[in-house]
Amino acid sequence: MTPNPPHTHAPPADGSGKMFDGIAPRYDLLNRLMSLGTDGSWRRKAIDLCALEGDHRLLDIATGTADVAILAARRRAGLQVVGLDASAGMLGIGLEKIRRARLTDRVHLTQGDAQALPFPDNSFDAALIAFGIRNVPDRERGIREMVRVVRSGGRIVVLELGMPSGSALAPIARVWVREVVPLLGAAFSHPSQYRYLRESVMHFPDPDSFVALMEFNGVSRADAHPLTAGAAHVYVGFAP
Repeated sequence: MTPNPPHTHAPPADGSGKMFDGIAPRYDLLNRLMSLGTDGSWRRKAIDLCALEGDHRLLDIATGTADVAILAARRRAGLQVVGLDASAGMLGIGLEKIRRARLTDRVHLTQGDAQALPFPDNSFDAALIAFGIRNVPDRERGIREMVRVVRSGGRIVVLELGMPSGSALAPIARVWVREVVPLLGAAFSHPSQYRYLRESVMHFPDPDSFVALMEFNGVSRADAHPLTAGAAHVYVGFAP
C-alpha cells in the first residue's frame, strides 16, 4: 500500500505574529537588501523626530528584532525603551541582540498586541511604530492606543513604507516594490510571505490620507516627512 503523502501547509502570510515567526531568522538581512541599506537612516530619522531626552521612556511598537529599540537607547544615554511585538520568534532574536549590546538594563521586550497595549494611560513620553502599522488589523484602534499611552504633548511617530509618487525616481521605486522585493523574499523565505508584504505596501494609504487617519483618531498636528523620494514616510503628531 502506498503511504499517504504528508500534509503540507503554506506558512501564514497575513501579517500575524506567526508569519513573522517564520521569517525572523532572515528578517534583518532582508530589510537591508530590500531597502538597499537605507532602512537604518530611516530609523534614525524616526527616532530623532520622537524628540527624546535621556530621562524619557519610549514605547517601540512592532519592535521585531529590536533594531529601533537598540538604536534609540544608543542615541540617548539614560533613555528607557520598552519594545512590544506579537512575534515570539522576533522577540527571541531581539533579546539576544540586546544582550550583545549590553543594554538589558535599559531595553525591555514584551509580547503583546498593538491594538490592546498592556500599559496604563500616559506611561510613555513617546511611542514609535516602524514598518508595523501596515500589519495591524485595526489601524485606527492601534493609533488610539498609541495616543492613550503617551503623555499629553508627547510624540506619536509612525515610520512606514509606501508607493513613491511625484518624483523622477518614483517609477523605479515602484518596480522595485512590485517585482524585486518578492524575488528577494522568495530567495530567502516562502514567496507567499513576501507577496503579502508587497501587497501591504502597495495598498497602504497615501500620505495625506494617513495623516487624516491619525488626526481622526486623536493625534494632534500630524504631519508627513517623505524619505528617499517617498519610498517611506515618517508621520509625526502629538498626544493631545
